[in-house]
Amino acid sequence: MSLNFFDKLSQNLIELLNDGDDYNVIIEVENKEKLFMAHSNVLKFRSSYFRRELENIQPENNIKIIIKSSISAQIFNVILQYIYGGIVDLKNCETRFIYDLMLAADEFELEELTNKLETLLIETKGSWLRTHFSLVYHSIFSQNNFQKLEEFCNDIVVKYPKLIFDADEFTSLEESALVSLLKRNDLQMEEVKIWDYVIKWGIAQTSTLPTNLDDWTKENFLTLKTTLQQCLPHIRYFHLSNIEVVDKIKPFKKIIDKQLWDDINQRLLIPDRPVGTTILPPRSVLVTGLPPRAEKPREPFSTIISDEHAAEISTWIDRRETAYNLTNIPYKFELILCGTRDGFAPQTFWNICHGHACTVVLVKVKGTDKIIGGYNPLAWDNDNVNNKWMETIDSFIFSLKNGDIQNSILSRVKNTKKAVLNRSKNDQIKGGPCFGDFQMYSEKSDFTLDDGCFCRSNSIHYEKPIRSSSERFSIINYEVFKIVRKTI
Repeated sequence: MSLNFFDKLSQNLIELLNDGDDYNVIIEVENKEKLFMAHSNVLKFRSSYFRRELENIQPENNIKIIIKSSISAQIFNVILQYIYGGIVDLKNCETRFIYDLMLAADEFELEELTNKLETLLIETKGSWLRTHFSLVYHSIFSQNNFQKLEEFCNDIVVKYPKLIFDADEFTSLEESALVSLLKRNDLQMEEVKIWDYVIKWGIAQTSTLPTNLDDWTKENFLTLKTTLQQCLPHIRYFHLSNIEVVDKIKPFKKIIDKQLWDDINQRLLIPDRPVGTTILPPRSVLVTGLPPRAEKPREPFSTIISDEHAAEISTWIDRRETAYNLTNIPYKFELILCGTRDGFAPQTFWNICHGHACTVVLVKVKGTDKIIGGYNPLAWDNDNVNNKWMETIDSFIFSLKNGDIQNSILSRVKNTKKAVLNRSKNDQIKGGPCFGDFQMYSEKSDFTLDDGCFCRSNSIHYEKPIRSSSERFSIINYEVFKIVRKTI
């Protein structure tokens, strides 16, 4: 039989820390502006990092000094509370603080705390992780100790590869991050484009390579081959077309092993003859599941609107006087973005919806029954240096009857030259879709965290207001559908 008294033990050790008696270690943090007193025996037995540090420091007046200028006092205080008492109080802590605490715990080799915080972020802070995706992705791969977060992020990137491959920071991506993506069979990108990005990344790692490929020497190709030695084995060469091999691979054939290059050519000429090189499988294309059996209820296509709403919106798109009913809706509403699934960062909207035309944006207003939205017949474009208005006569904004809302409101564009806004790259951090009189916006870069969205009560660009109040509001969810005409 074992009697455990951990609570009292933890309390006494915290008292030892706070009392400061008999300390023999000083840790200077926050640019040496804050000092913490501690005890070497506690630090050594709780952290292998501190054990190594203390063994290599000569004491001054029997006190060993450790300098950690980059750590904030608030973060380090929590670290010490954990080391001494095994207690971490995260009440009222912002998610960014928890994330930074996880990085600090990893730096001090506190594996138990690191793993616990990593799991906590994934299970309860998924929306924040998606909102701050670029920050998270680059920092976790620079550490290489966060396998669960790496998998969490890569599961997103394989579905939406532009998040990383088209980002300005792509060429500064850690090699381990790029390799982890190249290994994935479900990376949703054409193999020839993957090759182009790998070459782009490799060239960016060596600034001395000539700009013009015709000027490259044998040594230049050898340099690139060495840089990409971890990446090249994961390219699916045998699933490229003849044209792709000639146009894309052949100019860089000097970075490929001779046996592989011979096998690629043989495969193109005599596809049935075996080759010596291991042939990797083609990357799988993610598809939706099989349609449900007729006898089973159909899964709702939206968490915000009903089939009746879809019929009404379809009627507005076609400018019909006679409304469509549930049996003759001519369009499919294909979900391309859902806030509760993909996150509420404005940048996520631009990353996912880029290039999509004929889309409907639907918003559920927080604390009300209100459903508002807009239809854009033109393509969203996330590649603008400056804000760019799009001209169309076919866009409209609306509110839908729902709950206490008795009637729908349709408002067609009247200022056709300012129907829909494609925001600049800088504005995409806080600004989402914009229909002139109806805009999604968030100072905190999360549509659910502040009252940044708004509809004008005095219409300027559209025929009439779709909301009686001009007060800004937050949302609980939003969806973007691509409207596709059904085939007979």
